[in-house]
Amino acid sequence: MPSMDAARRRLRLSDAHVSVLGLLVEEGQVPDELARAHAELREAGLLDSDSKISADLYPLVSTLMEPRVIARVEVTGPQGATQSGAVVGDDFIFTHESWPGEAESEYVPAEPEMLVWALARMVDLHRDFTAEVDSGEVIGSTMGTLDQVLERMENGEFDEPEAVAAAVGAPARLAEVLAQLNCMWRMTVVWKGAQEPRGEGGLAVSALAVWDCGLEGYWVRELPAEPVADGQVDGSSELRVRRTSAKELWQLITDLLPDGSQLASPPKPQSAS
Repeated sequence: MPSMDAARRRLRLSDAHVSVLGLLVEEGQVPDELARAHAELREAGLLDSDSKISADLYPLVSTLMEPRVIARVEVTGPQGATQSGAVVGDDFIFTHESWPGEAESEYVPAEPEMLVWALARMVDLHRDFTAEVDSGEVIGSTMGTLDQVLERMENGEFDEPEAVAAAVGAPARLAEVLAQLNCMWRMTVVWKGAQEPRGEGGLAVSALAVWDCGLEGYWVRELPAEPVADGQVDGSSELRVRRTSAKELWQLITDLLPDGSQLASPPKPQSAS
């Protein structure tokens, strides 16, 4: 069920609830398949009997309808995949985080100077467990071999990394690192570019893919290089990961976000003739 914490300006909404709010703003009506989500928003007091959106939702809805920057965070771990992120508008910033197995995400307002901190928290960026980190260590293989190692690890063979590596022809170091895998995460930032477009629709994209391997530390995936388009990677694609540190990852997350010069200017309101 959707809900609101008015004291802290927090909201719990599912994707269906967000879709209903967007449709009410754009079209004023909701299709039958979203009737349940529509009713839940009314029951929670976020819509009145005439489907008018509560004034408390204006900052969030206005930001979702006209975003300047969108950050998406995908985390894949033992409990499956979760989707979180942030939306930056002209006046407001909202972060949203999901919980494994839950339909709703928590939407919370954020200040610009706290955005990197919020994104880092979504991936549980923490100090390195080891005192010394060899950030120059590199492991190379293929995506097909990676999939085979992961499949065997998921089947309970993570206690025998050397045997797994030998069975699938993988580098022994790759199996050792993946035996400590906590999660894999990918962060993607999309915005309307001020310069030449780098993607469809004039959108600029930056992205980062990382393995969080506990005692084996953090590893950034350099190949296949992000952002990766659908169909661009197959089993023969080259894999290269490099050990990194929490400090470097903080800077890499910061670098994903565009600065003011990279953003296209918002459309100017047309004057009445």
